[in-house]
Amino acid sequence: MRPPRRTRRLSAGEARLWSEIAKLVTPLAGRATLPPEAPPAPTATMPPLAAPILKPSASPTAKKPRPKPPPKPSASPALKVTAAPYQAPPQTHAPPSGLERQAKVGLRRGRLAVEARIDLHGMVQAEAHAALTGFLLRCRAAGHAYVLVVTGKGGADKGGSAYPDAFAERGVLRRSVPHWLRGAELRGIVLGFEEAARHHGGGGALYVRLRRR
Repeated sequence: MRPPRRTRRLSAGEARLWSEIAKLVTPLAGRATLPPEAPPAPTATMPPLAAPILKPSASPTAKKPRPKPPPKPSASPALKVTAAPYQAPPQTHAPPSGLERQAKVGLRRGRLAVEARIDLHGMVQAEAHAALTGFLLRCRAAGHAYVLVVTGKGGADKGGSAYPDAFAERGVLRRSVPHWLRGAELRGIVLGFEEAARHHGGGGALYVRLRRR
């Protein structure tokens, strides 16, 4: 026996042709006509895949975002600055002091010579100050070590002098001369001073020791 023949599906053109021919054929009595084979349904085609949308890459020349600066520290309360107390500059020379005991005894007993003297009697303060300064400068330039400055003791005018102001001025000089010797103007010249012995004027005169050059 032959194997059954495989039927082939009609193509769309063959199906249309067969339909036209079937219209012209008169079927025999008692046989049903076969309905024309419907053309194959067209196969659905898949739409083409859409290409993926690519985001534009960043340009190599694009600027990078700057990093945010760190937060600033909270301001601390202002410190209260107190001014330092004023300090006087150091003195180049110590203020004059009294004489050493050996020098004082030597001047009183004549073992040390008084090399020069000045008498300020009858001078007003301005005149006496100028005379004393010039005298001490000259004595130091001459190399003297010990000099005598006579101020006078001052006091009341018991003799009824016609110039009572002169006695009052002498008392002022007795008080003022020690201040002048300690002052800044003469501090670099005078090393020390002491009240003179009685035979040199006592309370109305001063031994003055000068600094060496």
